[in-house]
Amino acid sequence: MLNLPPSVRIFVCVTPVDMRRSFDSLAELVRQYFKEDPLSGHLFVFRNREEDKIKVLYWDRDGYAIFYKRLEEGTFALPKDIGAGVEVNATDFTMLMNGLDRVSHRQQKRYIRQGAGV
Repeated sequence: MLNLPPSVRIFVCVTPVDMRRSFDSLAELVRQYFKEDPLSGHLFVFRNREEDKIKVLYWDRDGYAIFYKRLEEGTFALPKDIGAGVEVNATDFTMLMNGLDRVSHRQQKRYIRQGAGV
């Protein structure tokens, strides 16, 4: 379970982003799409066109950090809200990372390694 302080907000960019982007260009997208300060300590989530990769940019007291996840199978159940970005709560973000559609509450298709005792 994700444990974030209540002061941390989570923003999801619903517009596809080139996953080759890194710290500074993602920070510029934060300013552009969300009209937020990338140094705020909030989480900023970006997706690719196929919705099988996400990057999370955040400021960690003394520098940027990026979390990058690529699915072997299936897609993320990302918000389809109108506009460039949408704010989600920590529960919705945890559901997204675990393959649950926050609207239908159904498990999305995921890769399962054969022979792995899950």
